Amino acid sequence: MSTLCHMFAVSHQNEVNQNIPQIDEKDTLIYQDGKLLAGSLEALIQHLVPTTDYYPDRTYIFAFLLSSRLYIRPHSLLNQVCQTCTKQQGLNRDGMTRERLAQFGPNIIQLLSEWTEMFPYDFRDERMMRHLKEITQKIVGFYPALNKDAGIINANLISRLSALQKYEEILSRVNNEIMQRSVNIVPLTDITEVCPSPLILAQQLTHVELERLSQIGPEEFVQAFAKETDLETTYKDVKRTSNLEAYVQWFNRLSYWVATEICMHLKKKQRIKSIEYFIDVAKECCNIGNFNSLMAIIAGMNISSVARLKKTWAKVNKAKFEILEHQMDPSSNFNSYRSSLQAALWRLEGAVDDREKIVIPFFSLLVKDLYFLNEGCSNKLPNGHINFGKFWQFAKQITAFITWQQVECPFERHDPVLTYVLTNPVFSENTLSLASFECENPENHFEKDRLKQLTKTAEDSL
Repeated sequence: MSTLCHMFAVSHQNEVNQNIPQIDEKDTLIYQDGKLLAGSLEALIQHLVPTTDYYPDRTYIFAFLLSSRLYIRPHSLLNQVCQTCTKQQGLNRDGMTRERLAQFGPNIIQLLSEWTEMFPYDFRDERMMRHLKEITQKIVGFYPALNKDAGIINANLISRLSALQKYEEILSRVNNEIMQRSVNIVPLTDITEVCPSPLILAQQLTHVELERLSQIGPEEFVQAFAKETDLETTYKDVKRTSNLEAYVQWFNRLSYWVATEICMHLKKKQRIKSIEYFIDVAKECCNIGNFNSLMAIIAGMNISSVARLKKTWAKVNKAKFEILEHQMDPSSNFNSYRSSLQAALWRLEGAVDDREKIVIPFFSLLVKDLYFLNEGCSNKLPNGHINFGKFWQFAKQITAFITWQQVECPFERHDPVLTYVLTNPVFSENTLSLASFECENPENHFEKDRLKQLTKTAEDSL
């Protein structure tokens, strides 16, 4: 079975060589070189609706369902699709039979299956479930043999939404456990005691990354960039980006957790051990293809509270750390990282082992790339048509992301390590600074003033 990512690549290879844009006056869809570039919302919806002898390309289904939420709410779109099908095929007409409908029934069931598979989170909306139930019942009335297919759609959808709900409940429990612990409490142990092996910690971080990555719906990227001024109606009820935001928060927690693990040690020898340990963990993350944890660890060691520990860093073997920093060097638009990412993608293409399939991108940069793609092109053309050329590109990048997030973690789980990483106290920025100054005294007027300010703030809060 071809993946969406592969299908997007093929669709661009099969373009017809034409230089002049063609305007299909009947459908008001604009093509160039055999590629759909623009059209009215109504025409694009019509292009989505299957008939007895037409079924939309899967890449179009994904691209349109992904981008359409900028212009129409998913439940309104599904309602329009259902109404269009009912009108075109005469589903409410007396005397309509399965024979007259021919292939339409299997086609519309297939479209609904694609929708629920690609964007299951849309169906957390009760209105979506109601429309889905109504149209499937109507179709099964004409095609009793499709009852099994309709049942599979419903069962798969319920399974996916139940898994999401379970994930959110677990995430909520973890967050509550974190909140119940004071951020100012110094941990009684450290990660080198809980998990002496840098490789095992890198593997456990990969578990967390893939679990949280897998829960991000592709539509969350579009909804994250949606602006109220771009929408014809209020969009608060569908602008859900909680899984995307939770993933970004995980990156921040990991960075501050690394800094906490280093600064909580008053003995220089222990700090050196912690820093060199995390350098090895970062190296293992890089080897695995877990670039998000790699960058979070590097970011944690570059937080000012850690970076200022000159006496500590003087004793650290920094050669490996400098190599890793070069991998994530932001110069030339993260050229070094992009080269490493490309190498991981080549490994993925020829993977013979599950461990070779892991590609976890530096998420903030991925979001940044999508943001600039979104901001760099208008959603609509001057004539009011939707700029679908932009959304082809957007969908193409998202399908690559979907491929990465579908990989199951092949490493053995170590629950004590995961619990420690996910719930152990993490210092706030102020507490981290105070801990840093306890490790090594302030060296200049700025640091001395900073310490006085932090001390006063701490005393005032008592």
